[in-house]
Amino acid sequence: METTVLKSIEKWKEFLSNRVSEAEKAGMSEETISKLAYQIGGFLADKIDPKNNEERMLKELWDVADTNEQQMIAKLMIKWVKES
Repeated sequence: METTVLKSIEKWKEFLSNRVSEAEKAGMSEETISKLAYQIGGFLADKIDPKNNEERMLKELWDVADTNEQQMIAKLMIKWVKES
């Protein structure tokens, strides 16, 4: 995943959109998808070095956010990919 998906924000957006769509088709609730997005966001912020300016900005926002704000960032990411 890291070598292709994280090289551009558009590839990441497409990847995330596909995963959200698959989760919805599998019957996952929006709340469950949001919780997973929050967990993935935490993993990415802790373990993956940002590959572009957009990812760096997201990581910096994630790092200064409290738990509630991080959950909101995750929800906004899902909304972002669903509405495009």
